[in-house]
Order: sequence, then C-alpha cells, then structure tokens
Amino acid sequence: MAISDSVYKDIHSMVLMLFCLFLCLYLAGTPAACLSNETDFSALLAFKKAVVDDDPLGALRSWNGTVNFCEWEGILCSQRNRGRVVSINLRSQGLVGSLPPHLGNLSFLREFILQNNSFYGEIPEEFGRLRRLEFVEFSNNSFSGEIPRNLSQCRNLYYLNLIDNELTGIIIPELGSMFKLEALGLTTNNLAGTIPSFIGNLTSLTRLSLSNCGLEGEIPESLVRLRRLRFINLSNNKLTGEVPYGLYNISNITVFSMGFNGLHGKIPPDIGFTLPKLRVFDLGGNDFDGPIPASLSNASFLESVYLFFNNFTGQMIKDFHRLSALEELLLQYNSLEGDINLIASLKNSTNLVSLDVSSNLLRGLLPDSIANLSSQLSQLYIGQNQIHGTIPEGIENLIGLTVLDFHDNSLQGPIPWGLGKLRQLQEINMGANILTNEIPSSLGNLTLLNRMSLKENFLYGEIPQSLSNWKNLLSLDLSSNNLNGSIPRDVISLLSISILFNLSHNAFTGPIPVEVGSLINLKELDLSHNRLSGPIPTTLSRCVVLERLHLEGNSLAGEIPAGFSALKGLQELDLSQNNLSGSIPSFLVNELNLISLNLSFNRLQGEVPTKGVFKNESAISLEGNANLCGGIALLELPPCPPTNFKKKHFPNLWKILISVLGAGSICLTLSICIYILVYRRRIKLKEAQYLVSSLPESFLRLSYADLVKATDGFSEANLLGSGRFGSVYKGTLDENQVSVAVKVLNLETKGASKSFISECNAIKGIRHRNLLQILSVCQSTDAQGNDFKALVYEFMANGSLDKWLHHDYAKDENAGGENLSIAQRLNIAIDVANAVEYLHNGTDSIIVHGDLKPGNILLDHHLTAHVGDFGLAKVISNICPPNDTSTNSSAIKGTIGYIPPEYGMTSDISTQGDIYSYGILLLEIITRIRPTDDAALSGGRSSLHDLVSHALQSQEIDQIIPREHTIHMNSMNKNVCMSSILEIGVACSKESSKHRMQMNDVVRKLHAPDIYH
Repeated sequence: MAISDSVYKDIHSMVLMLFCLFLCLYLAGTPAACLSNETDFSALLAFKKAVVDDDPLGALRSWNGTVNFCEWEGILCSQRNRGRVVSINLRSQGLVGSLPPHLGNLSFLREFILQNNSFYGEIPEEFGRLRRLEFVEFSNNSFSGEIPRNLSQCRNLYYLNLIDNELTGIIIPELGSMFKLEALGLTTNNLAGTIPSFIGNLTSLTRLSLSNCGLEGEIPESLVRLRRLRFINLSNNKLTGEVPYGLYNISNITVFSMGFNGLHGKIPPDIGFTLPKLRVFDLGGNDFDGPIPASLSNASFLESVYLFFNNFTGQMIKDFHRLSALEELLLQYNSLEGDINLIASLKNSTNLVSLDVSSNLLRGLLPDSIANLSSQLSQLYIGQNQIHGTIPEGIENLIGLTVLDFHDNSLQGPIPWGLGKLRQLQEINMGANILTNEIPSSLGNLTLLNRMSLKENFLYGEIPQSLSNWKNLLSLDLSSNNLNGSIPRDVISLLSISILFNLSHNAFTGPIPVEVGSLINLKELDLSHNRLSGPIPTTLSRCVVLERLHLEGNSLAGEIPAGFSALKGLQELDLSQNNLSGSIPSFLVNELNLISLNLSFNRLQGEVPTKGVFKNESAISLEGNANLCGGIALLELPPCPPTNFKKKHFPNLWKILISVLGAGSICLTLSICIYILVYRRRIKLKEAQYLVSSLPESFLRLSYADLVKATDGFSEANLLGSGRFGSVYKGTLDENQVSVAVKVLNLETKGASKSFISECNAIKGIRHRNLLQILSVCQSTDAQGNDFKALVYEFMANGSLDKWLHHDYAKDENAGGENLSIAQRLNIAIDVANAVEYLHNGTDSIIVHGDLKPGNILLDHHLTAHVGDFGLAKVISNICPPNDTSTNSSAIKGTIGYIPPEYGMTSDISTQGDIYSYGILLLEIITRIRPTDDAALSGGRSSLHDLVSHALQSQEIDQIIPREHTIHMNSMNKNVCMSSILEIGVACSKESSKHRMQMNDVVRKLHAPDIYH
C-alpha cells in the first residue's frame, strides 16, 4: 500500500524533530534548552509549510534537517541565548503564503522582515506574545484583516511598517500605549475612520506615514506634541480643515506631505525659518490660498516642492538662488502672478529635474536665461500663462528634456531649429500661441517623440518629410494653422499613432493618401476643414479601432465606402460639407453603433433609414441633401415615391405656376403664395434647428426648465442687463454649481431670431481664450407654449469693460470695482486684438463680429478680456455653403460711434469694419472718452479719431490721457508707450477702409517688446 505525500512529509518532520532533540540532548545536556530550540524549530517548519510550494529564488531550499536551523538562509540566532532565533529576514524573495500562529512561539525574536513578498491573510494575534520584538517590516505584501490588537503587548517595538497591504478597520487604540514607537507606517491600506488623537502620545515618533488610507476628518491638534518628528506623510486621504499651526514649528521635519486632501488655510509666512531642514514640502491638490511665502526660499535643503492644484494667489517667489538642491518645483494650477523671469533665479539649482508653473497668471518676455537651467531638467511646463516673446535659441542647451510644454501663451516667431537637438524629447506641446514660419525639418531628429501638438498657431508651409522618423509617435495635432500642400504619405502611415491624428483647419490639398489605412491602432482621425478632394480611401476600413472620424468641410466625392462596415467601434462620424453622392449605406444602421452622425450638405439621395442612429433626431444631421426622403417624422423629409415611379412624372413647378397664372386662378395663386411664406418660415426654423443640432457635443444639454431653475424663474434679482434683442440673467446650474450668464431672446423683437442664428453660426467650431465661451444653446417652448430661444455663456465675474471704463466707483460703493491700471488696459486691448485676429484669420472661415464695443467685452475674475455677443456676426467661407447673416435692409448695423463710415452706404459688413471698431475701442480704452461724448469732443473735433490724431500731431497727449495712467510713469516712458498705442488706434480707425491696418499687424505691434519701453 503506497504512502501518501502528506503522510510522508509528517513522518519526515517527526524524524527531523527527533534527530534534533537527540542532537540537542547530546550537545546541551539540558532538556529545557532542547525543548526551547525544538519550539523554534517547530515554528520555522510551520512557517515553511504555510509558504506555497513555489520558492522562485530558493530562499527556503536550505530549510531542511541536514544543517542546524541557525544556519538556514534568512535566520539569525543568538549565541548568548543558547541558539534561539532572534531575526527572520526574507526580504524580496518572491514568497507566497500566510503566517502560522506558531510564530508566536519565537519568544526571543527581535526582528521580522518580510518586505516585498506576497504574504496574505491576517497577521496572527499570537504576535502579541513576542515580547522582545523590536522591528517589524511587512510592507508591500497582501496582508488583510485588522491591525492585530495584541501587538500592543510588544512593549519594545520601535519600528512597525505595514505599508502597502490590504489591512482594514480603524487605527486601533491599542497602538496608543506603544510609547517606544519611532516609526509607524500604515500607508496604502484600506483603513477607515479618523486619525486618532492618541497618536500624539507617541512622543518618540520620528516617522509617521498614513497616506492613502481612506482616513477622513481633521488632523488632530495633538500631533503638534511629536517634537521629534522628521517625516510626516498624510497625503491622499479625505482630510479636511486646517493643518494644525504647531506642525509648521517642528524644526526637525524634513518631509512634510499633506497632498491630495480637502485641506485649506494659508502657509505661515515664516515657514522657511521654522522648518529649516525641509527637503520635501507637499500641499498639492488641496484648497490652500493666500500667497506662497517668500521665506520658503530660505529652506536651502529643499529638494521637492509640490504646491500645485490649489488657490494660491499673489506674487510668485522671485528668488530661488539658495535652493541649490532643488529637484522638483511644481506650482501649476494656481493664480500666481509675477514675471516669468523667476527662471533666471533657478540657475543654481543644478539638480533640477522638473519645473511646472503652468496655468497661472505669469507674464513677461520668455527670458534667454531659460538656456541656463539645469542640463538635467527633464520636464518643463510653462503653458497657460500670459508669456510673450520668441522661444530662445538657447533652449537647445536643455539636452535632458523629455517634456516641453509652452501651450496657450502668446509666444511668437519661428520654432527654433535647435529644438531638434533635444534628442530625449518625448512630448512637445506648443499649441495656442502665435508661432509662425514653417515647421523646421530638424524636428525629425526627435525619434523618441510620442506626443506633438502645435495646434492653433500661424504655421505655414508643408509638413516636413523628416517627421516620418517619429516611429514612436502616439498623438499628432497640427490643427488650426495655415499648413498646405499634400498630406505626406510617410507621415500618415506611422504605425505607432494610436491616440490622435489631427490636421483639421488647415489648407491641405489633394486626395487623402491610401496609406491612411496603416493607422490600424488609431482612435481619432480628424482631417476636417481642409481642401482635400477625391474619394474617401477604402483603406480606412483597416482602422478598426477608430472611435471618431471627422472628414467634414472638404471636397471629397464619391460614395461612402462600404468598407466602413468594419469600423465596429466607431462612435462619431462626420462627413458633412463635401460632395458625397449615392445612398445612405445600410451598415450605418445595422452594423455600427454610432452615437453621432453628420452627413449634411452633400449630394446624397434615396431613403433615410428609421432605425439605429437614425431613430434619434438629435444624433443625426442630414440638412443640405436635397434628394433624401423618408426617415422619422421629426426630420420632415418628403415621403419616398414608389420604386417604379419616375422623376419625369413630376411636372415642372414653374410650368404649373405659369399655367395657373395664365388661367387667372387667383385663389390658387394666393394659396401658393401662402404656402411659400409658410415654407420659408419652416426653412428658417429648420435652419435654426440645424444650427443648434450641429453645435459641438461638448455643449451642455439644457432645457427650458433647467434655465428657469438656474435663474430662479428669470427673476429681476438675477437680471444682469438688457439689450436690443433680449435680456441676460445670472444663473447657477444645479448639477455642478457653475455660474452662467443666460441670454434670453425677445422673439417679438424684429431681428431677434436672425441674431440667434447669426450667433449660432459664428460660434460653431471656434475656440479662443479671448472669446466668450458658450456652454449651451436652448431652443424650446416656455411654460405658455411660446417659442423660447436662449444662449448660455460662462459667467464673467467682472462684468463688461464699459462699466470699468466709465462707471464712477467713487459714487457707487456697491460697484465692487476700481479704476483699471494702464497695464490692465493694455492687456485688455491685446486680448481683444488676439480675439479679433483669430476671428478674421484663425479658422477656415472669416468671421466678422460686427459690433465691437466696450459693452461686448466681458472680463473674468483675472480681468482677462473675452469678446462676446455675436448677434450681428457674419460668417464668410470659401469651403462651406454661405451662411449670410447680413440683412437686405438699409438699416445700419452696429452701435453708433463704432460703426465705420462705409456702413452708411452698404449693408455688407466686413473685416475692415471690425478693424475700425477696434481702433475706436482702443482709443476709448486709453483715453476713457466715449466716441459719442459730445462734451469731451468739443473744440471742433468731430470724432474721437480726430481728437487723438490732433493730440498726437501737436504732442499734447497729456491732455487726453487720464492722470492715473501716467502717475507711475516717467515722461519718456509715457510719451513712447502712449503714443505708440494711440497711433495703432488712429491707424485702425481711418475713414478710408483701404488705409486701415490689418489685424495681424495690430497684434504684432501690440506684442512688440519695444512698444512698452
């Protein structure tokens, strides 16, 4: 009869124990000593048995009866205590298993290290019997259950590290009696409850690590008693309230980490003196406010500063000269002000690896001193500020850069050729600037690049062939530039691109290369709004991972390829504004799960399906296809004729009209006229519906009821103002408590509906930081069943520029504002110029605003200007069907004082008209004189333009500039700066439109550094 493996193992263990007992009796001669050694031996064997058989590194291979257990790997015995086990160290051995209760018998154990293995289950309560235990290192395992309460019996324990396990429950109160604890680590577990105040009783603590535990509540005041503390980490919890002030005064602290909680308050101004040994300072991802104390630069040992994602305001620290050990400085997403020249003070930080000051309010010229930053610098983020100037050639010295992010500033000029020398670059983002010239071919040397964005600039020329060297590229965005030529085949066939390939809003010509089918891992392809022609390549069917495909706004012809049926993951498809023909393919209904489909303004014909995406009117757009029929009733398409019905059976409409008129059938003629009037009204209604349905998916979907609730029933208390076509109310969206401005159209006013359509037309597809962002368009019926139209904008906390220029704040204590400084006025003028230049030149369509004036310039809480109110706008496009919003009326459009002279002779508005209005606006910003202020324009000056022109010629600008503009300026600065700005305004507002400046020249001059010196 065969002996089973388990029985064999038990017999083997028994023989080993008898052998060791005999050996012990022979060597020691005392039964007590033998029994003690046998106890340790049994405990170790139980431990080995609890380990899963897989021993990848052979750590337990020596654990057998051939040698004494004191010689086993990882075991240390005491010579003084007759060979008792005092240490178990099996760090990083890849072991998997649980801990048996027998380990509680190792009564002489002082050190137990299982760090970085895969032990699971509960930590046995029997550990409480290990009275001599001093050091427990169990981090990076999978222990579960509560922290053993009997651990409090281990009175000699000074180091307890249970970091990175799966422990649950609270921080047990029994820990409060372990007064010898110097290090307590519970980070990355699944604990609950608060930080108990008894932690403050453990006055021997030097290290306290409780991050990422799920703890909540406030930080107990008792922690300030931990005067020996050197390391405190409470980050990544749900803590609230303020940091106890006394924690900032524990002078031994080197690591102070409270990031990613809900904490608030201010940093003490003397922190750099009270924490002089500080190396890591982390308050990122909280709600702290106030200034960042300048004294922080006194903490000369600082290595890492994490203050990002807070509400810090005031001046950015200017002097970092003392921080020679600094490695990371992350201050992004605050409201810090100051000059970007702080970069110059970082030249001593030779270990600097990461610098992020993005999304603040930093201004100034990008300094050449950027080239003096550490050659070890890996990540440089200065995006979303207000920085201008050119990118210094010296940037090529930063040879360690892997990430370069300058996006959303006002940087201009060419991309430096030397950028191609930074061979370690993996990510470049310089979108939303004013960069010009061609993309340098040297960028093709950046073979490690995986993300590139140069969108929303003024780059021109062809895409360099060298960019095909980007074999690791994941995302490419060159949209909204002036790039032309054909799309390079070697670039569009980069196999690595998997996130985004966006060349939209450029001037690319020719067919879409068939090599586009190589993008087999791509999720989003956008070639919209170019001048591409030819058929849609059938090879696109290989891009089976595609989720979003945008080809609208081109001249593509032919039928929708049948191969699109293979794009099973496609959610968004836009083929509008092309010359596509044929019928709507059945696979768009049966085989794809589309969420959004736009086929409008093509030459499609035949029956519209009624299933799949076609059963949802808001998900599809089919306008501008004259020969479509059928579909759901909401589309209001004509019914489809029988299949054998011939088009020739339809009499010509004009022949009917002629015969009817010839027969003198007045009644029928009147009926036809009425039908035409109704039909035209329906066309206008459908045009408005189409405009609303074609707006971006990112817009909020708000109903009439939502807006009633947000504005408290359009109450007078929330009325912000009224205009020609409606009223504007302040509202708060219930879902996320976002403040909005709701413009409700008064549809009884003539032109209000046309204004609504104009505004929808103008806002489609435009995005600029100085344009008022529209959040939603609502077209519905009100509670009485009347038509209701409203536009929902982001709320601008500082109201209109008109109130800041002309409101008498001295007389109105509730106005909440003050006079704008000259610097603020100039920045507003630049903001408006950037917006108008974008409208005229920044998209494939030319957008004329038509009503530039201070009342239509809104200021956010940073006093950044946003151009709004596109009710009189006109969209001019060479690609799309015309959207003429001008009227045939002889009435002058715009606002008196800002209307150019030529508008009195024609109803057509133009970009030159906008330039005139901007010129008057600029003069008004500087002089604070309204163009209709007869009192200010006395003395024979017929207009604000004439007044300023005369002052410039006679060098008497002091007479027209408010005193507060010049009180802090010396005479030379005043004359040069003010004269330069006013000359631009005069040049823009000349009577003859052909003699006015162009907006791109206005922007260039306003950004010129020498204009302010």
